[in-house]
Amino acid sequence: MVHNEEMQTALDDLIRLLDLEAIEVNVFRGVSPQENRQRVFGGQVAGQALVAATRTVDDTGRHVHSLHAYFLRPGDPTVPILYLVDRIRDGRSFSTRRVVAIQHGQAIFNLQASFQV
Repeated sequence: MVHNEEMQTALDDLIRLLDLEAIEVNVFRGVSPQENRQRVFGGQVAGQALVAATRTVDDTGRHVHSLHAYFLRPGDPTVPILYLVDRIRDGRSFSTRRVVAIQHGQAIFNLQASFQV
C-alpha cells in the first residue's frame, strides 16, 4: 500500500510540474521543483515545452508524431521558464509548432514538433 501512495505522490508531482501557467496567447510559464539542484533537468524542459506546444493545437485529435529538440544552455532552477510558441502551420492533417524556452532573456531550449490526426 505504501508503494502505491509513493507512486501516486510522484504522479501528482509530475502533473503539477507539467501544468504550465498561460501568460497570454502562445506564452506559458513553467517552474522547477524545489530541490537542491544546480541545473534544471532536461526532461523537465522538454516535457514542459511539449505541453506548451500541445496547448496551442486545436482539439481535433492531433497527437505529436515527430519532435526535434536542442538543449542550448543550462536552465536555472530558481527562475521560472517562459515558453514562447510559434504556430508555424495548421493544415487539414498536420500542425507544426516551434517552442523556445527562455530564462534570463536567453534561449535555453528549442523544440520543433509536428502533430498529426
